[in-house]
Amino acid sequence: MIEGLVLGLESSCDETAAAVVLQGRKVLANIISSQVEIHARFGGVVPEVASRKHVEMILPVLDEALKCAGVGLGDLWGVAATQGPGLVGGLLVGFTAAKALAFGLGVPFAAVNHVEGHIYANVLAHPDLTPPFVCLTVSGGHTDLLHVPEFGCYQVLGRTRDDAAGEAFDKVARFVGLGYPGGPAVDRLAQEGDREAIAFPRAMLGDGTFDFSFSGLKTSAVNHVHNLRQRGEEIPLPDFAASFQEAIVDVLVAKTLTAAEAVGVEKVVLSGGVAANSRLRERMMAEGQAMGFQVYYPPLVLCTDNGAMIASAGYFQLRAGRHSPLDANVIPGLRVG
Repeated sequence: MIEGLVLGLESSCDETAAAVVLQGRKVLANIISSQVEIHARFGGVVPEVASRKHVEMILPVLDEALKCAGVGLGDLWGVAATQGPGLVGGLLVGFTAAKALAFGLGVPFAAVNHVEGHIYANVLAHPDLTPPFVCLTVSGGHTDLLHVPEFGCYQVLGRTRDDAAGEAFDKVARFVGLGYPGGPAVDRLAQEGDREAIAFPRAMLGDGTFDFSFSGLKTSAVNHVHNLRQRGEEIPLPDFAASFQEAIVDVLVAKTLTAAEAVGVEKVVLSGGVAANSRLRERMMAEGQAMGFQVYYPPLVLCTDNGAMIASAGYFQLRAGRHSPLDANVIPGLRVG
């Protein structure tokens, strides 16, 4: 057994992932089998299809992670897996495999919150990162603004009241024919457009809370396209993408930096799939540094779902003595905080 060597499994949506991480910070292997091409034909993730693919890929991905790390099962100090939130069928595949391994090897097991895992992607990417900090975790299913005074302790400052930011990106992109996943497609197209071409709403921007709402923006974007089509006009896709993206980024950046200022931290952290958005990274870094904050975000490979972030979060959980029982079950609607 190697002290602090943790295997992490992630299967909450459409990536089957396994990683081996040492002491919560050093990635020895990070293997991801993506289902994007499979689900692209449907315009989004089909839960049953995703679950079956996870069953097919979990052992090959696990074996490849151990091989790349140059370790064996007997070297593991602990095993971690995503407990939720996510699609129940997919969650069960990785969670059950991890519990079976922990039982068979006689090592502790950590049930990890997926949103918490995204935070730890930054711990892997930035060895100097320690709490306290404010973290914006933003993805297809989540938009959570958290104060992290210490590892394992989370205070919810705000979260979306309806659609997540990534969900809005995906749904609007699909509506105008940009395909799935929509976020990267919008980001690419937006680089050619005018961010001020269309005056989309900035919901809840000045309401005095740190909550978010993107359903109204989504409706406004859809109505704008309907009006153009009814008049027989062409949709200026680059301008549309740039303006839509800017409306989301405006709110995310403003609320995050205002929250960090209110809480009194010096560090701002960005995580989750939408943390890969180039405009969000650019503006959070520029505006955050201008206000005196240290701004952190992970490399692109650690923004999307991966096993390394789960292994890292699991390590810190186990190190703190928080072992999960082997009769624990997945929680599809699990929330952080």
